[in-house]
Amino acid sequence: MSYSVFDSNNKKDHLTVKAFFDDPPTVARYDKVKYPWLEKLTDKQLGFFWRPEEVDIYKDAKDFKDLTPHEQHIFTSNLKRQILLDSVQGRAPTAAFGPICSLPELETWITTWAFSETIHSRSYTHIIRNIYPNPSKVFDEITDIKEIIDCAKDISKYYDELIELNNMRSEGTLTNLAYEHKRALWMALMSVNILEGVRFYVSFACSWAFAEVKKMEGNAKIIKFIARDENVHLAGTQQLLKALQKEDEDFEHIAEETKDECVGLFVVAVEQERQWANYLFKDGSMVGLNEALLNEYIEWIANKRMTAIGLPTPYKGGSNPLPWTQKWISGAEVQVAPQETEITSYVVGGVKKDVSPDTFKGFSL
Repeated sequence: MSYSVFDSNNKKDHLTVKAFFDDPPTVARYDKVKYPWLEKLTDKQLGFFWRPEEVDIYKDAKDFKDLTPHEQHIFTSNLKRQILLDSVQGRAPTAAFGPICSLPELETWITTWAFSETIHSRSYTHIIRNIYPNPSKVFDEITDIKEIIDCAKDISKYYDELIELNNMRSEGTLTNLAYEHKRALWMALMSVNILEGVRFYVSFACSWAFAEVKKMEGNAKIIKFIARDENVHLAGTQQLLKALQKEDEDFEHIAEETKDECVGLFVVAVEQERQWANYLFKDGSMVGLNEALLNEYIEWIANKRMTAIGLPTPYKGGSNPLPWTQKWISGAEVQVAPQETEITSYVVGGVKKDVSPDTFKGFSL
């Protein structure tokens, strides 16, 4: 069936359609929704709205100059990796999931999710502009790092496979491939679940380790905002994977038959995180963090994510090997100092609410 942004013939009760592969939403209505948890996720994400300019990173520029060469390598490399992964994730959800979405609340969640990813991308530019004398050099070097490219390829592979089938469905050439289409959706959701829940955490831990010794604290605060958002996105993919199995028997079968493959995706992601830690620390470690600790940490994270969606865990159990990271991850509220909040007197585009009749006296409007 061809995709349309408005189908006047669609009279279906929106409470009875499935999340994906039914008719596209006609009326964006939220008085009654099939999945209230999607609305809650959207509300939470909107409540977390932030701008990178809210965070003062002036001191970070001085801190960066005082870092050792191998610490600068760790910091800059993590920025490069996060930039590319969020570049993919900023465009992929709407491109892959949007055309096959059938529920208004799911459509809204997907667009809200993708929008928040663009804020993450803009935040990296904000950091780079304020720290590096030649920002373009940092961006131009991103695609030269094999470890980053390999990770981005693994993520985009499942998105691209789903998009290809979406296009065939829109063109009417998806003959006898409905089950394969559902399987592609499942694997794309699983892949992004791993991205949101596993693939950023070596980089996150490094950023927070710097802040633990009072270095690069502005960057660490931005990464805390990003991690807070990613936890909301992670909850969304986890809930979708569970909801699909309840509303469609095909997804129950797909979940069972792809279980080993999905475990394999986690294993590959963990291995790539290990490789990334090795790349970061090839010239030396940093205070409070080393390659071995990061390897343990990423296995601990992976175990948590796999347990949450009912997959067996291949790694040994145990407690968080980096317990100090919890304060950066936990908590829905992030406190910022007054000088770091969005004050309309200096924020471009800010809305002042104290306008009086005399404000524009003397101006010809």
